[in-house]
Amino acid sequence: MVRLSNNLLSRLVLLHLWVALFCNNGRSVCGLNYTRYRQVGDLRLARIQKHLDNLNKPSVFSIQSPDGDIIDCIHKRKQAALDHPLLKNHKIQRVPPEMPKARSISTQDDEEDGGGKSANVSQSEGYIRRGAWQMWHQNGERCPKGTVPVRRSTVHDVLRANSLYDFGKKRRGKIVPVARRVDAPDVVSGNGHEHAIAYTGSSNEIYGAKATINVWDPKIEVINEFSLSQIWVLSGSFDGSDLNSIEAGWQSDAYQATGCYNLLCSGFVQTNSRIAIGAAISPLSAFAGSQFDVTIVIWKDPKLGNWWMGFGDNTLVGYWPAELFTHLADKATMVEWGGEVVNSRANGEHTSTEMGSGHFAEDGFGKASYFRNLEIVDSDNSLISAHDISTLAENTNCYNIKSSSNNQWGTYFYYGGPGKNAQCH
Repeated sequence: MVRLSNNLLSRLVLLHLWVALFCNNGRSVCGLNYTRYRQVGDLRLARIQKHLDNLNKPSVFSIQSPDGDIIDCIHKRKQAALDHPLLKNHKIQRVPPEMPKARSISTQDDEEDGGGKSANVSQSEGYIRRGAWQMWHQNGERCPKGTVPVRRSTVHDVLRANSLYDFGKKRRGKIVPVARRVDAPDVVSGNGHEHAIAYTGSSNEIYGAKATINVWDPKIEVINEFSLSQIWVLSGSFDGSDLNSIEAGWQSDAYQATGCYNLLCSGFVQTNSRIAIGAAISPLSAFAGSQFDVTIVIWKDPKLGNWWMGFGDNTLVGYWPAELFTHLADKATMVEWGGEVVNSRANGEHTSTEMGSGHFAEDGFGKASYFRNLEIVDSDNSLISAHDISTLAENTNCYNIKSSSNNQWGTYFYYGGPGKNAQCH
């Protein structure tokens, strides 16, 4: 989860890792039946199949995932990113970028602890378990060297979108002012978008961001809604005319309602042969049970200017080439961490689509979802704890957020909510 906006996020219906690209200078879910919304004729199906034939690149090898996905192993030089007109002469970066340097010893030690008790909730019996990975790995097959894994798009994926044109695109609503501090970010709160986020000041010079994100499977009420948890790295105009936004995290939705998700739109150059953008992550956190989280870092390569994404402690996934950006060609000016949902008010009432775990922040560890070890990348390519953050939630009766800090989790917060309830309607 570029405006120009780049999105990298983990899409769920199970849970998925994803990327998206926006430029402005799914699958089915149990209980959600999209077929009643549209009659599908032969001509429409033929148009969809033609589009998919262009989108799904020829594979060297294909892998059947236990969840029904097909993962195609595509030659790196044949991936969709290189179809972008700005990347016509782009050469894939071969030399790995320098990873941001960690400054906080206690934070690093906490992240490397393989499953110890959560230090910031001393009375909790919950444990954090590492190893949340991708479901298609379970059969032991891997993509060959020189290829990248890509989840194959299907006719069913397209039918869950509003139209063929909308497939894979995240629609941004108009900005509607809400009560907030004058320096708060202009998040998209129009068109039913609601948030619970933490954010940095807009005057900072930022070259990346990092966080460890608790992963859940929030319930989605209707097919044109989604729930996501992600990092936003931003620069430019918040009125939407020229905003560069790179986004990364996880997402749950009934279809790809959500700039250009995953690798559906060209621009994100994938380099890793083991991580499939858009494929399901497994396992997921359980209420009052085992907790799983993923660490995501986005940063600008100091030498070449490409914006890279890392997964876990040191796994490179790929990058957004510098050629794609205007404002982010230099640096970012703001980072946001947190959740977003779409509230379509399908029945004239607030949606029951959940954010995070579906529980409010005050429920705490093992029940509410969290972001921990919030960090930003400075001009020295060093990670520093994000101390001076503010929080924002448009409707705290529906979704809320509470932040704090300690030695092991650094700056962290709990967030989320159930949506529709006695106080949210």
